[in-house]
Amino acid sequence: MQRLSLWARPLLGVWLLALVVTGCGTKASRGPSPGAGPPPKVTVAKPLVMETLDWDPYTGRLAPIEEVDVRARVSGYLESHHFNEGQDIEEGQLLFVIDPRPYEATLAQANAAREEAIARRQQSEAMVREAQARRQQVSAQLELTQAQLNRARPLLPSGAISDDEFDELVAAARQAEADAYAADAEIESASAAVVAAQAAIGTAEAAVTSAELDLSYCRITAPISGRISRRNVTQGNLISGGLGASALTTIVSKDPVYAYFDANEQALLKYIRLDQQNKRTSSRDAKTPVFMALADEQNFPHQGYIDFVDNRVDAATGSIRARAIFPNPDDVLVPGVFVRMQIPGSGDEQRVLLPDSAISTDQTSKFVYLLGEENKLVVRRVTTGAISKELRVIESGLDGSETVVIKGLQRCRAGQAVDPTVEEIQPGDDLGLPDKYEPVPPSKWLQPAANPVETPLRAARQPARYTEGASR
Repeated sequence: MQRLSLWARPLLGVWLLALVVTGCGTKASRGPSPGAGPPPKVTVAKPLVMETLDWDPYTGRLAPIEEVDVRARVSGYLESHHFNEGQDIEEGQLLFVIDPRPYEATLAQANAAREEAIARRQQSEAMVREAQARRQQVSAQLELTQAQLNRARPLLPSGAISDDEFDELVAAARQAEADAYAADAEIESASAAVVAAQAAIGTAEAAVTSAELDLSYCRITAPISGRISRRNVTQGNLISGGLGASALTTIVSKDPVYAYFDANEQALLKYIRLDQQNKRTSSRDAKTPVFMALADEQNFPHQGYIDFVDNRVDAATGSIRARAIFPNPDDVLVPGVFVRMQIPGSGDEQRVLLPDSAISTDQTSKFVYLLGEENKLVVRRVTTGAISKELRVIESGLDGSETVVIKGLQRCRAGQAVDPTVEEIQPGDDLGLPDKYEPVPPSKWLQPAANPVETPLRAARQPARYTEGASR
């Protein structure tokens, strides 16, 4: 024990010396206390207050206004085609030719049948005239026999005429009457033959018209102007016409074009409330402006308007389909392409704007630091909205008269004194979108408004219209 304690004493002394030196060094390196340092530097500014408009982003898909599947109306062998695939065509341009020879023969047969019916009518008319002439002859004979019978009747009692002669006169008169009845019947029969011949002419003319139509259908022309697709059937194939016929090709119109997009139920309800508050007119009642951009375009250079909103929400997707229309003079808008769209999501009004960097978030809400008395910080809870002018809309909590910390928030604490530097918030680029909501006027509509047919039921449903002073 005594030997161990002799060895331990020097080591214990060295350890105590090192502890003292370390403690002194730590105390010396601690520096001054927090309360003794300068206040942190921050940048402050007043919120930007200006009239802005919220724009709601959507993704849509372009579609043609008119799309036609070109089909054959008659059957036959495809004889030729007369267009370049994928090129622009004009309405009425010849596209395909079906072998017309069978239909030419049918037309010739129909024309012959019509000529035959016309000849029958002429023959029947001649028979009518012949019957009418015979009737006149019979009428003359009847008048003669009646006159002879009337002269002979007074002579019979005196014996100036025999009974046989008188009976012959009576028989002749009766025969003339019978001949008159027969002539009348012959006239009626001939007249009926004329009517039948006229009906046959009508049937023959209908057959001629049908044959002419079938022959004209052998030349298939473009029903609309636009851009044509490829040929689905090549020359020499037998094609079927009428119902169930396969499409020979497809044509789509180019200018203007539609853009379809879907809005969810929350957005739909927001637009309804804005209309009720007279902040933004419903797209069913006015042409709401829409701005659109392709995938490789900056900002939103294409302007159009909403021209259709569906009548119900799709139960499967929980969204409602809407459609916008855009001019396409340079053919850059191709059907089927996805596009980015911006639609007014509010009315134009004065708003308080702050950069996102000035807004802090805790577990329950968002807040900002305000510069209070003696440059001490005050926490203010805020409600934020959409982005406008690259700034965040403050819907509640600020009125624009406050001074807000916009930079240096990492060193900020409630009640802490700071060293502020004042700056001015500048609005950013709003992608070229306007700040005011204005429906598209009729002079800029791409399609004229439909003029519904007035019916008694529709007229009864129209609300009563009053002019100024009408109720006085």
